[in-house]
Amino acid sequence: MQLFSSLAAFAGLALAQNAVIGLPTPNQTVAPGSNIIVQIQRPNSLSGSTEMAVAIGLVSCLHRVCQPASNIMGSIVYNGLFDPTYHETYLPPYQNFTVTVPFAFAAGQAQINVAHATLLGAGPYPDLESLNQTIIIS
Repeated sequence: MQLFSSLAAFAGLALAQNAVIGLPTPNQTVAPGSNIIVQIQRPNSLSGSTEMAVAIGLVSCLHRVCQPASNIMGSIVYNGLFDPTYHETYLPPYQNFTVTVPFAFAAGQAQINVAHATLLGAGPYPDLESLNQTIIIS
């Protein structure tokens, strides 16, 4: 039982270091050519970390099953620095990115994909994680 508790605690610590997509919300409807806000949240971690960058992509899932962001990023709509900061007291530090949905993007299910690079720990060591959020193109 103690082993299980320890493993659960370590898993919780690892997850607490991961970034999450706060916006758009799951299955949010957006129009081609519109600007949308992609909010990347980065909860505080117990170990030191230095943010490096994020890349944000958009991929259509109209003719195939949506793939993990680690397999395909799609059309890159942002690639650059990531500097999350506190805004509201009830949210973790985050940064908003305003991106444009391409005009020619097919209607139907699509996915926002994010690649997040950071340096973790005292070493430090590099970490690359991928995130995704399903949206609907109207």
